[in-house]
Amino acid sequence: MNETPHHLTAMPARRRPGCPFAPPPELVEAREHGPISRLSFPDGHQGWLVTGYELVRSILADPRFSSRKELMSHHPLIDYSGIEVPPALPGEFLLMDEPQHSRYRKPLVRKFTARRMRMLTERVEQITAEHLDAMEEAGPPADLVTAFAKPVPAMMICELLGVPYEDRGSFQEQVESFMDGETSDEDLFAAYTATQEYLAGLVAAKRANPTDDVLSDLTHSDLTDEELQGMALLLLAAGFDTTANTIALGTLALLRAPEQLAALRGDRGLADGAVEELLRYLSVAKTFVRTALEDVELGGQTIGAGTAVVLSLNTANRDPERFTDPHALDIRRQEGGHLAFGHGAHLCLGQQLARVELGVALPALFDRFPTLRLAVPADELRLRPETADIYGVKSLPVTWDT
Repeated sequence: MNETPHHLTAMPARRRPGCPFAPPPELVEAREHGPISRLSFPDGHQGWLVTGYELVRSILADPRFSSRKELMSHHPLIDYSGIEVPPALPGEFLLMDEPQHSRYRKPLVRKFTARRMRMLTERVEQITAEHLDAMEEAGPPADLVTAFAKPVPAMMICELLGVPYEDRGSFQEQVESFMDGETSDEDLFAAYTATQEYLAGLVAAKRANPTDDVLSDLTHSDLTDEELQGMALLLLAAGFDTTANTIALGTLALLRAPEQLAALRGDRGLADGAVEELLRYLSVAKTFVRTALEDVELGGQTIGAGTAVVLSLNTANRDPERFTDPHALDIRRQEGGHLAFGHGAHLCLGQQLARVELGVALPALFDRFPTLRLAVPADELRLRPETADIYGVKSLPVTWDT
């Protein structure tokens, strides 16, 4: 007989003041009651919240739980009552199941191998150095988000997609507008439409005159222009926003943990470990949602067909049954296996690129500015709204000695 599960009447979203890295305390408490809890959604749907590492990992690899967009009619923070969610757009494979998912993903896998991404290290170093040069020339203070955290991954994903250099500034602004989390509906629609129109033109240009980039390579496949446009938008969103917020929030985390920062500065061999630990510790992609396609027995509970399940990555990555002293930032941590990039069929395609960018950008930033520090009190920093899919800071004012 199933035990009566812990029940949350709303999805915990607000973090404790002064603790920008820790998950909302109610989420941590829910995990302490067990790895799975009942969850009431804003539209009245009764679903589930999974907070334990092993259970989150198993669901991510279980084909009985769907990623299909049209099944995501229940949002843990927003009331979607009366709104019919359409299927994913052509190419939007993150929100598809098999076999459609593999049709789009497979042509990209060989373009994002660890070996190919490591070959981009020199270019990442150049882009990083250029933006650090610009920061140094402008002098303190600076907003690290706009001066460094966003431009580095934005430039890299633009190069991979083959966005012409002269278009990259305006293109980045458009993308930021519809991923900001606070943009009005009208401005959001305008920015999204402008980005889609730009990508349609870019795909047409690559068909006519291919260059050395991922999008041009894909024009030689059987994918349609509409499919390529959708794939480009997905790659852009996935390759930009998560890494940009990890760079900014990771900088803040290291500034708030001076002993960890001192260790990183003293031993560049710790850079890879620091990247993995920051990915685990920050978990900027906070939650995934899946829908049960059939009745599933899980964690001592029956998940009914059609039920929405929220997977809490930030609590899974801080599960004490998986990680020792999980709420501590420890760049020497030997326990791997975090879920920051997901798991299973939808494991992040660009994870190796993100590792290269983080492994170059963060050490280079602290090497260039040894006295880097916050320019405002930490409690004055503006965080992205909890309704945003990706967590982070809106801005990060920093200064340094000249």
